[in-house]
Amino acid sequence: MRAIFSILYLFCLSVMLCFCLHCFYCYYYPMKYQQDIENYAKEFDVEGALIASVSNAESSFNENAVSSKGAVGLMQLMPSTAQWLAEKLKISFDEEKLLEPQYNLRLGSYYLSYLINYFGNEKVAICAYNAGPNCVKNWLNDKTYSEDGKTLTKIPYTETQNYLNRVYKNYYYYSRKYK
Repeated sequence: MRAIFSILYLFCLSVMLCFCLHCFYCYYYPMKYQQDIENYAKEFDVEGALIASVSNAESSFNENAVSSKGAVGLMQLMPSTAQWLAEKLKISFDEEKLLEPQYNLRLGSYYLSYLINYFGNEKVAICAYNAGPNCVKNWLNDKTYSEDGKTLTKIPYTETQNYLNRVYKNYYYYSRKYK
């Protein structure tokens, strides 16, 4: 009788642990807008897992997020950057639409793809997404931060280093969800 009770107890404990882990992953790694992310990943030739990772790091998938610096929406785009991106994509720009998930994801996905192509290095592109391309260009031209002018050996902004780590922590999870 004691063995049956122990087995039943362990089974219930296992079920509760699985439920708690599922809740943890759902909370910290939401799977919102998956179809849109997959569509923009194909359109702009960038991994869906990377788009989801950046969206999670930027706003935790909060489409109404507005930063203290004025970045807006899921992928936290500055309105001036979003306007430039819309012009490059030859679509109309409307600042209010930055709070619309599909519009924001499309512009942000394109921007991520643009930065990856521009810098030729995903990690450098992610740093540029956070700190801005001009800052990263300066870092690449400084031997303190880049030995070859293409990769970063040191990131001078703690915020950007933490951001890069957060994106890749997210990527570890999302890379198993997006194919």
